Parts: sequence; structure tokens; C-alpha cells
Amino acid sequence: MTPAHQHTPHGEGGHHQAHDDADQAEILDLDAEVLAEHVAFITAWLPLKAEPRQIVDLGCGTGAGTFALLERFPEAHATAVDTSAAHLQHLREKAYARGVEERVRTVQADLDAADWPDLGTPDLVWASASMHHMAHPDLALTSVHDLLAPGSLFAVVELDGFPRFLPADAPENRPGLEERCHRATDGFHAEHVPHRGADWGPMLSAAGFTVEDERTITVNIEGDRSEAIGRYAHSSLQRIRGAAASALSSEDLAALDELLDTDSPHSILRRDDLAVRTERTVWAARRA
Repeated sequence: MTPAHQHTPHGEGGHHQAHDDADQAEILDLDAEVLAEHVAFITAWLPLKAEPRQIVDLGCGTGAGTFALLERFPEAHATAVDTSAAHLQHLREKAYARGVEERVRTVQADLDAADWPDLGTPDLVWASASMHHMAHPDLALTSVHDLLAPGSLFAVVELDGFPRFLPADAPENRPGLEERCHRATDGFHAEHVPHRGADWGPMLSAAGFTVEDERTITVNIEGDRSEAIGRYAHSSLQRIRGAAASALSSEDLAALDELLDTDSPHSILRRDDLAVRTERTVWAARRA
């Protein structure tokens, strides 16, 4: 899945793009590791009439959804689609490591383009935290509708913004810092990902789908459940910093940098009060 926080300012040129892709891949992998149980819950909840044999994962990132679906449906093959060649390479390496390379095809494509590549006729299309990246999501929804066989399912998973990790009264010297960082990115996200957090139900209906079910999954994972949560929090806040820095006070920026300093005794990696708190909403839409 491709989280909303992939959108941060970065410089031009191949070096910057490669660095940005690497940063994104790290967050996507941590997101997949920490939220694996919740993604598995969603895949088990899908109102499928039969086990899918052909799956398309749109905006697959490094493959969190792809591999969750292949595990859930052991007879299925998946086509993983993303704009990032680096993410797709990472996904292919993970497929080899898991021994499922024969069940995965990767396709590099710009889903905002008028003509999509041949993605076959899937029984299930999965789009997790990716539809809001589309410049014209209504056109993309119509393309998905045309892609699916009658009776097949489209699952759209949307984020309720960015996960929170710190208690409200943290850090001790700047309580409420995390919420202020999020507010500082509101303008950036409104410009770059205006559809983040959208209600996809009416848009799916307008594209010709029948929305069969909708569910909001509340995520609240205590930090002691996984050591990856500290790294997830660090990578995520590091990512937010790029969009928030110009709108933060000097005191807040200094406090954020202290949290991000892995050598500091106040580093977020040294805290024992972290949790992952967020919501994800999933729509199950069927093509008539």
C-alpha cells in the first residue's frame, strides 16, 4: 500500500528521487509489518462470491496488499501496479524471498494516463491508500469498472490521515507537538493529496459500482507489541518534518529534531509509551 505520507517535498534529479523512493520503501515496509494483522482482517472480510484467481493491486507500493492477498488466496495470481520502478523491484525481491515469484507480475504504469496497460480481467481489484493519489480519481474508478468482469469486486482502502504515535502530553517540554506537526502539514496535503480521507462510496456509485459494504477499522497497537513501532514512528515523523518544518515554531522544530535524533536520550526510539493509532475505511464495491 502507498500511504499518504509519501507526499513530501523533494529536490529534482535522479539522486533525490532514488533517496525518496528508498525512504518511501522503508515506511511502506514498516507499515506492512506493523499493520499486518489489520490488513489480514480486511482481506478476510471481503464479501467475495468465490475465491479470486486473478488479482490486481493498484498502487501496490512495496507489496503489503499483494502479499496479504496471495496469502489469503493461495490459488491466486497477482498483478502489482505502481509508478515507481524501485518499489516494484523491491516487491519482486520480496516475492522471490517468499517463494511466490511465479504468482506475481509487476507492471510499471501511470494510472493517471488515459490508456492503462493490459491488466487482464481480474476477479478482484485492490487499491489501498492509493486512490487518493490519482489526479482524476473519477476517471480511474471508471477504468477499474471497465477492467473488472461482471460480478467481480473492487476493494478501496482509505486512510484517516496519518497515524499518531505519541501520547497527547508528549514530549514533556512541548506537549501536543505531534498534533501541531500534523496541522502544519494540512495545507501541503490539501494541495498535493486533496482526496485523502475522501468518502469513496458516492464516487464508486457514480462510476457504476454497487457498494455492498463499508467498514471502518480502528487501529490502536501498543508499542510493546512490536519493536518495529519505534522505527515506524521515527520514519513517519521524519517524513512529516519535510512538509511541516516551514510552518512550525522554532521551539517545536527543535523539539521534533530532538525526537528524531537517534543519539539523543530523548529520541523517539527510546520511548516506552508509543502506540499506533489510526483508522482505515474499506469499501467493497461490485461491478454488476
